Amino acid sequence: MLKIFVVSGGDGASGNQLVRTALAQFPNVDVPVVIVPQVTDPAQLEQVAAEAAADGGILVHTLVDTTMRERLINLAYEKKLAHFDLMGPLLNHLQRQLKQAPLGQPGLYRKLREHDLKRIEAIEFAVDHDDGQRIHDLHRAEIVLTGVSRVGKTPMSVYLSTLGWKVANVPLVKGIEPPPILFEVDHRRVVGLMIEPGQLVIYRQRRQQRLGAGLVSGYTEPQGLVEELEFARQVFRKGGFAVFDVTDKPVEESAQEIIGIITRRLA
Repeated sequence: MLKIFVVSGGDGASGNQLVRTALAQFPNVDVPVVIVPQVTDPAQLEQVAAEAAADGGILVHTLVDTTMRERLINLAYEKKLAHFDLMGPLLNHLQRQLKQAPLGQPGLYRKLREHDLKRIEAIEFAVDHDDGQRIHDLHRAEIVLTGVSRVGKTPMSVYLSTLGWKVANVPLVKGIEPPPILFEVDHRRVVGLMIEPGQLVIYRQRRQQRLGAGLVSGYTEPQGLVEELEFARQVFRKGGFAVFDVTDKPVEESAQEIIGIITRRLA
């Protein structure tokens, strides 16, 4: 049976995707695709070439290291293997056009994009774990924010996520026990957000104006807010959480201070 070996100095994702794209044009056949990643030693080339020869397979490679690529091509000729160099011709052409030698470093594209990939993953995490959602995997969060309604948990979570942090936030409601898992996760990663009652009243009044009816009675009543904040303080003390006051502070400044708190607590 035909078998395709995808050889790469990185994770083999590019070669695998191209091979799968080609195979999709032949829907009635099932061709095994073997990914051979992280190939950095000539001995690995010898082994994969021997396996391909034994199976009558095809070699497809995306090696950027010139020495490794040429060695595999020579092995393919020696063993009379069909082989397809997906990287060499393009690199050679670019070298001539740009008058510059390629670096020949496997996985460099992914390394260059690693920060962006981490940031995207963190943003998705923050959205999925907003307002107590997916509470069962709270332990996966790098930062957990908790506090009463309108204290700024969601905007803070989103901003921190754009910096690459996986953030979850858990709402606190007076009279309702917080989820037990909030006290089971690493307390050093949990930050309780606090705010002056006067500013909280303003934020809640604005929300009430936007939403109109539907909010619980006492949502903007000053004395009730004071009691809610005291309830939050009790939760923070119980959990041994760091406390951060967001009163009159922009999100950007608060985020940097929260990162500092977490970093110091984990040191």
